[in-house]
This record gives sequence, structure tokens and C-alpha cells, in this order.
Amino acid sequence: MRTLITGGAGFIGSHLAASLLDAGHDVFVLDNLSTGSIDNIEPLKPHARFDYAIDTITNEPVLAEHVDRCDVVFHLAAAVGVQLIVEAPVHTIETNVTGTEVVLKHAAKKRKLVVVASTSEVYGKSTALPFHEDADLMLGSTHQHRWAYACSKAIDEFLALAYWKERKLPVIVLRLFNTVGPRQTGRYGMVVPNFVRQALAGDAITVFGTGTQSRSFGYVGDVVRGMMALVAEPRAIGEVFNLGNNHEITIRGLAELVKTMTASNSEIVTVPYEEAYESGFEDMPRRVPDLTKAQKLVGYEPRVQLPETLAMIIDHHRALGKQDA
Repeated sequence: MRTLITGGAGFIGSHLAASLLDAGHDVFVLDNLSTGSIDNIEPLKPHARFDYAIDTITNEPVLAEHVDRCDVVFHLAAAVGVQLIVEAPVHTIETNVTGTEVVLKHAAKKRKLVVVASTSEVYGKSTALPFHEDADLMLGSTHQHRWAYACSKAIDEFLALAYWKERKLPVIVLRLFNTVGPRQTGRYGMVVPNFVRQALAGDAITVFGTGTQSRSFGYVGDVVRGMMALVAEPRAIGEVFNLGNNHEITIRGLAELVKTMTASNSEIVTVPYEEAYESGFEDMPRRVPDLTKAQKLVGYEPRVQLPETLAMIIDHHRALGKQDA
């Protein structure tokens, strides 16, 4: 299989690229390095079946060339991270919607399979837990820029499914739930790498909000395995799937677990949302996926639980610290 990964130098994209190469597929990565890093794909460069370009997906001649050469497009390029979304809502909306529109348009010319990476954020403020793919979505006010990301990714989903319905473009939509693992950075507010970095440095572990909000953290290797299994299943086309882990933990509980696992003396402090982000910031109190649909179709089950994932992330950060020293 010849694959194109937009955003392939990012955290999830680089893990996907490595797994595809290990499975014997050809991989081409297109990334502008706005949130990704060339370091993520450095180990892949010597591979005979790997190639990459540093460019944006809105450079349509470049994108069209590589879409024509591939069998499957994994569309992961997007604006990500709560901090970035709050600070740059125009960039968030334009990057997500325009980028997806361009990818779908060029893929439709040759009917290339497109896997669109969406997010659990689209469920918004819904309290119908665990979140099921057919459930209603409930977003906040348009005055709250925090919801711009969720809205833009929901539009991506609508657009992808419209291309499938109207133009017979094969698409699969994947809603990813708080994917974590080695190589993820805290640059735009990602909570796990930020907690680990703070704990290892002996700095205060900063919990935004009350800390009672809960999340379900999925190991990137499990998520990538699910992505590859669904791509290989024809019945997945035209469908939406949750991918992640359904074990829930509060953010305060996560901070305490990181502190324990790093044997840190760091103090855990709470920071009100209005200080961390902006006045009136709204958050999702809980976020838990229903994984039944992917489980029934391809046998998807998360194999790696949070403590094991945290151990890998902690080891990764310690190794980076030794390199810097």
C-alpha cells in the first residue's frame, strides 16, 4: 500500500508512519512543521520506502502530485491544542476546514481512500456518556473561541461524509480521544507531557480548572493499530469511529499519578481557567468513548493502560534531559 500522511511529522503522524513502514507499506509524509518536528521522522529517513516534503497541504500542486501517487491518504494535518485554539481561532478554523477541503477535492479526482482524523472535542458539552458515534453533538456559544476547534472538525466530518455520499469518495472518519505517548510535546497545552516535564524539573504541576474534570487517555500505539485495522476493512468506509481508551481519570488524579511515578517533590497547584486561557472559558467535564463500534468491526481493544503509557513518556523525557545535559 502506498500511503500519504498529511501532518506526518507530528506526534501521531510519525508513530503512524513508523508502523506503516514496519508493516511493509510505502510512506510519504507532507508536513509544514508548524506543530510537527523533523526530529520525529529523522529515524525514518534511511528507510527505502520512506520519503517526505516540508510543505503545506494548501500548496495544491504538491498535494495533488502525492495524492495521485498514493492509495490511501491519512489526513492528520490540523491546528491542535487548546492553547493554540484560544489564541489563534482564525488560524484554527482556516487550517482545519480549508486543509480538509483541499485534501478531499484532490482525492476525489482519483477516488483515493481518505482517513480523516477528527477529535472527541466534537461531542462538546454533551453529558450522554460514554460518547457514541451516532450521538448528538452539543457545542457552546460562538463567542467562546474554545469551541472553534470542535466546530471546525465537525465541519471536516460533514464535508468528508458529503464527499462519500455525493461523489463516492471512500472516507473513514476517526474521532481520537486524548492520544498520548512518547514524542508528544506540551507546546500547545497538552496536559500529559506538561505534567511530566514539570514533575521531573521539580516545578509546580499546574492543573487548570478545578481538576475534577476527567479524561480518557489512549496510548498512541493502540490508536495507530486501530487506524490501520480500519483502513484494511472495506465495511469501515463511510463510517465514523471512536478510537482511544475508555478508562477515565480526573486531571487532579493524573497529576498525582505523574508525581508518584516520577518520585517528584513538586507541588500540585490549580490555576483558574480564566488565568490559564481566557475569561469565560468552558471545558468538558468528562470525556469517555464508547469503543463498541470499532471493537465489533475490527476487534479494537486498548492494550496499553495509562500507567504503562506514562512510564514510557517519563523515560522519553528523562532521555531528552540527558541529551540536553
